[in-house]
Amino acid sequence: MRYLDLADALRARVAAGSIGPGGALPGELDLAAEYGTSRVTVRRALDLLRQEGLVVSRRGAGWFAAVDPVRQPLGRVTTIEAAVEAAGAVPGRRILSFAFVEAPPAAATALEIERGSEVLRVERLNVADDRPFALVDAYVRADIGADVSRADVERAPFYDLLPLRGVVLSGVHQSITAEVADARVSRLLDTDSGAPLLVSRRTTYDAAGTRILYSEHRSPAERTTLEIEFSLHRGALEHV
Repeated sequence: MRYLDLADALRARVAAGSIGPGGALPGELDLAAEYGTSRVTVRRALDLLRQEGLVVSRRGAGWFAAVDPVRQPLGRVTTIEAAVEAAGAVPGRRILSFAFVEAPPAAATALEIERGSEVLRVERLNVADDRPFALVDAYVRADIGADVSRADVERAPFYDLLPLRGVVLSGVHQSITAEVADARVSRLLDTDSGAPLLVSRRTTYDAAGTRILYSEHRSPAERTTLEIEFSLHRGALEHV
């Protein structure tokens, strides 16, 4: 059996719902026996379906039908927890690191502070239905982070915590790029090394225009969709 024929057969099973979103596919050896083909052919077929976004692999666990991606709006500021909850999943957070450190170059530039200045760094793993969804590295100016505890960041995002400390959040600048997962990131996000990631870098300002928070968000590309809506007016339409 050609791998393209096997891909067609597996694609039909996923589309028919006989596997179900997030459901486990039979193992590669089981599929090879079921369809009378080799494991190499099975792997090529599954790799093709992964490129199409229909299946995902989890290290040590096998292959699964892909779930619908979490949709994150870009036209307004929202937390990862809110986006996950809106998608019908249960959000969660795991704090991987909480410490005052010297600001790395990217954080120092974003926060407009001297390189080597002290900042509060919080690295966390956001989960959706107990599955890793996003790896977030956040840096807060030391004078603001001094009033934040590990227990605080374990229970709530900075966008909820900072206003409780009198910080008026005013604006956000966000850029979005892509990169591939290295060994550590792939392990934390339960994806393959070299898998595509969406990377959002976000700088948050207070009411005085001071840059107070810089964060980097990394998510497997197949688990999230970034969306934005535009209002069209006559002038805009004339240039389309």
